Amino acid sequence: MSFLAAYRCIGTAAGPLIETYLGRRLRQGKEDAERLPERRGQASLPRPDGALVWLHAASVGEAASALILIDRLLATRPGLQVLVTTGTVTSAALLRDRLPPAARHQFVPVDRPGWVAAFLDHWRPDLALWVESELWPALIAATAARGIPMVLVNARMSDRSARRWGILPGLARAVLGRFDLCLARNAEQANRFRALGARVVEVTGNLKFAAAPLPAAPEARDALRAAVAGRPFWLAASTHEGEEQAALDTHRRLAVHRPDLLTIIVPRHPQRGAEIAALAEQGGLPTARRSLDTLPTPACAVYVADTLGEMGLFFTLAGEQADGGAGIVFVGGSLTRRGGHNPLEPAHFGCAILHGPDMRNNLEMAEALAEADAARIVATPEALAETVENLFTAPAERHRLADAASRVAHAHAGVLDRAMTALAPVLARLPA
Repeated sequence: MSFLAAYRCIGTAAGPLIETYLGRRLRQGKEDAERLPERRGQASLPRPDGALVWLHAASVGEAASALILIDRLLATRPGLQVLVTTGTVTSAALLRDRLPPAARHQFVPVDRPGWVAAFLDHWRPDLALWVESELWPALIAATAARGIPMVLVNARMSDRSARRWGILPGLARAVLGRFDLCLARNAEQANRFRALGARVVEVTGNLKFAAAPLPAAPEARDALRAAVAGRPFWLAASTHEGEEQAALDTHRRLAVHRPDLLTIIVPRHPQRGAEIAALAEQGGLPTARRSLDTLPTPACAVYVADTLGEMGLFFTLAGEQADGGAGIVFVGGSLTRRGGHNPLEPAHFGCAILHGPDMRNNLEMAEALAEADAARIVATPEALAETVENLFTAPAERHRLADAASRVAHAHAGVLDRAMTALAPVLARLPA
């Protein structure tokens, strides 16, 4: 029995365990109760008429990269229809507000053969584009078996993932070998995918460099701007457990000389909002939570932005410091071992960017910022507090950092053009 056949058998037999897994994720707020059938391959929307391109983007970062590609696809092929699948509620919220009318979102089915078949029976895509690195063997094999062309776009695989796939080289070849084309971020990634079994690999660059600025609702922006008017504030964005404590410790240190300071924390997983608020209040810091439909009052020291799809709002706010300098943004997932989140997202908004030492998931962007002296690296919670404190006293340096980061964010416009050129032959085979 092949590795892929064994994987399918395990997926079929593990039904009860998978249902338990989905139930646990639902209780944790990681699944949408109303749309849980989508995870079993049961569509909640009709298939549109005409040619349909399906893009799979695992989570928020991949979804943001997919949006700019979707816009170009629709501009290039008027009348094209698009399906986007993701696996997280945060990415669903992002796409809900930003997808164009010709595109729709569904949650990706869990990788069980029966659920995968139901998904493909309903949607019948004419082309499948997988963004970055989330590879589901049963879904990929079933898609290829139906003769649907597949392209891996913005392909990235970490050292850790490559080692895992390397343990089962037969499965790696069976999965990656089914892609008609692999568009890698850089030469190192291209070599990695070739070694694991990808057949045709091209280097087109990192689509995250080409992503458009995150949106901000004008009404929400104006209300929040009025609530924080005249106060110094800084932003800890996409934080994970451990990083919120570092942000709170930073606040306490700075508040000695800035008693009106506001620290805004945007957790990567909004369902952790109550936990973070309790942590702040246990430390004597008055706190408000955005999910409770509250704004920060003058007495509020910490504002926990535990909502979905509003990161652009807080980046916009962060770029509007009243002292003439740029806003200070710490990019989370980087002080803890999470690989770091996209540091170019705040670069579009006039922000001075800080991040921790672990940026392996967005290494190219972190390196581009470092080469331009456009970000500060903070290796410890103590270094975070010291750097934020120093930048508050140096508005000119904040402004310089923000300008340098903005130049980096706008310096890679050719990435999307190269991707579209590589995709042109498969797009030309789509039905009219």
